[in-house]
Amino acid sequence: MKLLIIEDEKGLRESIETYFTEAGNICETAASFFIAQEKINLYRYDCILLDITLPGGNGLAILESLKKSNYPDGVLIISAKNSLQDRLTGLDLGADDYLTKPFHLSELRARVTAIIRRKTFGGNDLLNFNEISIDLRAKVVTVHKKALKLTRKEFALLVYFVVNKGKIVSKNAIAEHLWGDEFDMVDNFDFIYSHVKNIRKKLIEAGSTDYIHAAYGMGYKFANV
Repeated sequence: MKLLIIEDEKGLRESIETYFTEAGNICETAASFFIAQEKINLYRYDCILLDITLPGGNGLAILESLKKSNYPDGVLIISAKNSLQDRLTGLDLGADDYLTKPFHLSELRARVTAIIRRKTFGGNDLLNFNEISIDLRAKVVTVHKKALKLTRKEFALLVYFVVNKGKIVSKNAIAEHLWGDEFDMVDNFDFIYSHVKNIRKKLIEAGSTDYIHAAYGMGYKFANV
């Protein structure tokens, strides 16, 4: 998962970031309205954790901006405000869920996972493409029911390919998906080639068709032909 944590409370922001990062997710953070607005204008996220009260502006304005731009990012509002009106306003503007502080990080993870599963995978925990089966909850990939050993990055990239099957995905898009806004500091895309090479090798050795095709000068395409 690629997450954006918009939260001005430093301790909470860092604990959420650590919790999700240690589970193998990509996390970016924003402590103010302006930084958050800048990030959502530049990058896309599987889910945005959005505080309402921020230095420089209201989090609901960020939500409204997201929806006006028709961005697909999932949004979970996290706020100390517990009034019915705040909940209704956020949900009416297009938020996917609302969680009131204080909360357990395990509940936050469950809510985020549910949003992403609902928006990206139609509510399913299993993602299938011909002989390839991906268990999103257990993070297990099988080919002809034989489990593959993939690194976290390889797993994330394979899921990204399958979700975008039939489409050409650029190297920039792959780098951003795997590394977040840190990809701006990358000098070249050799690491992408390495990940793709490893995934293809592991899939083929397990008996899979070679579905990953290079689109020269553009990126890669995951498809039957």
